Amino acid sequence: QVQLVESGGGSVQAGGSLRLSCAASERTFSSYGMGWFRQAPGKEREFVAAINWSGGSTQYADSVKGRFTISRNNAKITVYLQMNSLKPEDTAVYYCAADKRPFYNTVVAESARFDYWGQGTQVTVSS
Repeated sequence: QVQLVESGGGSVQAGGSLRLSCAASERTFSSYGMGWFRQAPGKEREFVAAINWSGGSTQYADSVKGRFTISRNNAKITVYLQMNSLKPEDTAVYYCAADKRPFYNTVVAESARFDYWGQGTQVTVSS
């Protein structure tokens, strides 16, 4: 079973940047679509960004477009989320997830489509 481990979270002031990483435990990850989700206290988990297995297609939530960039390195079996111009409303626990349908070209954004989830990493943005 694929295990996902997020890292790179922390505390930053508004306007700052962070890069999250999600490392997978198995080479099969390189054939899976990946996504980032977040959950703020008292709120439901929400979609942030997703990328298909090859990295050729991406999708973003409107709230992060132009500020966040999702990418992947299949040789390192790692997916990244570069977060720039951070805002206090970006404060949340960020989770990465994998869709285990191999070589599925369509970018997946619905959380129910993802089969494997990491434990999450906290991102706190202060004003």
